[in-house]
Amino acid sequence: MAKYQVDSIRNIVLCGHCSAGKTTMVDKILHRVGVINHIGNVDAGSSYCDFEDEEKAHKYTIESKITHFDYKGKLFNLIDTPGYPDFIGQTVGALNGVDNAAIVVNAQSGIEVNTRRVFHVAKDLGLGRFIVINKMDGDNIDFEAIIEQIRDVFGSECLLMNVPIGVGSGFKGVVSVFDHEKDTAGALVDVQAARDEFIEQVVMADDEWMEKFLEGEIPAEADLAALLPKAVASGTVIPILCVSGKAEQGLEDMLDAFSLAALAPNVIVRTATDADGQEITLSADPSAPLVAQVFKTRVDPFVQKLSYFRVYQGSLKTGDTIPVVGSRKGVKIAQLFQMQASQNVPLDEAGPGYICSIAKAEDLYTSTTLGNFTMPTIHFPTPMVSLAATPKSRGDEGKLSGALTKLSEEDSTFLREQDAQTKELVITGMSELHLQILRERLKRRDKVEVDTKEPKIPYRETIQMQSEGSYRHKKQSGGSGQFGEVHIRMYPFPGGTNPEDFCTKDRFPSLKEFHHDPEFNFLWVDTVVGGTIPGNFMPAIEKGFKERMARGVIAGYRVQDVCCEVYFGKHHPVDSNETAFKTAGSMCFRNVFQQAKPTLLEPIVKIDITIPTDKVGDISGDLSTRRGRPIGMESAGGGMQTIKAEIPLAEVTTYARVLASMTGGQGSYAIEFDRYDAVPGNIIQEIIAKNKMEEEEE
Repeated sequence: MAKYQVDSIRNIVLCGHCSAGKTTMVDKILHRVGVINHIGNVDAGSSYCDFEDEEKAHKYTIESKITHFDYKGKLFNLIDTPGYPDFIGQTVGALNGVDNAAIVVNAQSGIEVNTRRVFHVAKDLGLGRFIVINKMDGDNIDFEAIIEQIRDVFGSECLLMNVPIGVGSGFKGVVSVFDHEKDTAGALVDVQAARDEFIEQVVMADDEWMEKFLEGEIPAEADLAALLPKAVASGTVIPILCVSGKAEQGLEDMLDAFSLAALAPNVIVRTATDADGQEITLSADPSAPLVAQVFKTRVDPFVQKLSYFRVYQGSLKTGDTIPVVGSRKGVKIAQLFQMQASQNVPLDEAGPGYICSIAKAEDLYTSTTLGNFTMPTIHFPTPMVSLAATPKSRGDEGKLSGALTKLSEEDSTFLREQDAQTKELVITGMSELHLQILRERLKRRDKVEVDTKEPKIPYRETIQMQSEGSYRHKKQSGGSGQFGEVHIRMYPFPGGTNPEDFCTKDRFPSLKEFHHDPEFNFLWVDTVVGGTIPGNFMPAIEKGFKERMARGVIAGYRVQDVCCEVYFGKHHPVDSNETAFKTAGSMCFRNVFQQAKPTLLEPIVKIDITIPTDKVGDISGDLSTRRGRPIGMESAGGGMQTIKAEIPLAEVTTYARVLASMTGGQGSYAIEFDRYDAVPGNIIQEIIAKNKMEEEEE
């Protein structure tokens, strides 16, 4: 049996904006409870949690770090997460493996962009939420204004669970609103008033106690202990805790609050699906069938791949072979571990609520479910910033491919794709900073350096009018020659057009056959009569068409939305062959395409931009200069607005940098491909000229 029972486990993520002091807080807590014997320092590069070389160099957290310790008989799994929005994927993964989120607010800065984001992710996941106001010993703190801002942005449910004694250099610690005996001299707010307000909100989570309270009965300490987790689970109360991690003031009070009010692993209702697709409710029962989910993957240079998972139901032991959803074979657990930042602590057995890791399980990926049931996939933010990547050293292509595969396994907000049209290896991340850090990791860990540039936009070519023409391919060089003649008519075939509605007898009186290729939205029509082109050469002509479509005609981009009717041709009984007709088809397509008023199509994306209300005018004006078309606007709460618009992808390839500059880092955006649309004539020539210049340089 696992050492800790379900109700004695607290799984908590510390999250929030950068420079809120989360990592220092974890370092101090680990030292205070005896896990480590020295206190690290983030700025000095000696933090226990920020152990990666990139973190030491840049002095901020890049990956989530899992720690554990015993505090007054309870197992705490405390996860430190990055504060920069660029690494939000690490935070999202961690939030999916816990029951509680402690959103850390810098007392000097107040609520910042990532503070809002992680709060809403935690709310959507149904986690217990706490607000931790850190750096209470800092200068220029307006405590009343911070509390007002928190309640304005996150709701009136946010209430002080402890009250600071002094502020700035005079900060001496905190007093719990439930502590009737502690000296409250110097408290920044009336402790009795805070206690009354807190209790009044707590009892609202229980109808029976609400009635008692209205009749004048006050819950005793034991009653509050039972009511508090219920209130936190329902969101009736979001406790506010005040600390100074650096000065080690209020840390034990914070742990006491977590011990009392944070949700145990058996509180949140979670579901999975069985083999028949039926939804089942999981229970935190150690004897039930195993259900666990991987929420983080890390590639360690020594033990290779590490998979971090949370047990939701059932138990597992070192030496067990357990089933894995989506894999034919199970996973043999050579050794279970509990993680202590970079250290692997061996573990014999784990039950519900445990957070563990195993090494070298190649069939496990982030979101994979262990057991016979399937948990919902973890949804990560969509990366927006792309770069074309090439290895600096020739011959490193294979090494780069393997290294990028490892990065994509570790980071669910990193994508790599070989663009079939532009032939570029495109890497995509959350921001330029995100991709820069990953490039540093490639150099350090995998010994491969990468050059990057903006990726080519995947424009498409098409036509705007009907045209027709022919091409004769004739080649004689001794012996059998090559001969093939093809006559075609070319029509615009807009996306969404039904081929059967298009191929009518009125349009094609001599129609023999037609077929549609959805990859190019290309419609092939055969109206040849009298055997002027033998049927066995028709596939070669179509192949010639498609090869030309893949290469492009006017600017080297793939052709789409075209119908080609082959209606006549000539052949030679000796010199005609498939090669001749393929060449004739390709050249005929090129010539007729050039006569059919060719144009370029560009990808149009839908963009949702969330910004402070006072920046709406600036952002709307900027969108108009980028050929954006507003669709609507809606409130995002907390003084934020979301602008919805359509905009060409080419206009937002570096938008993350622009938006951060215009909003002071308070803005965020998401894009989603919508459709292809015609490029304005003046821009077409610029694109063709730029493309020609790049080809000449290459």
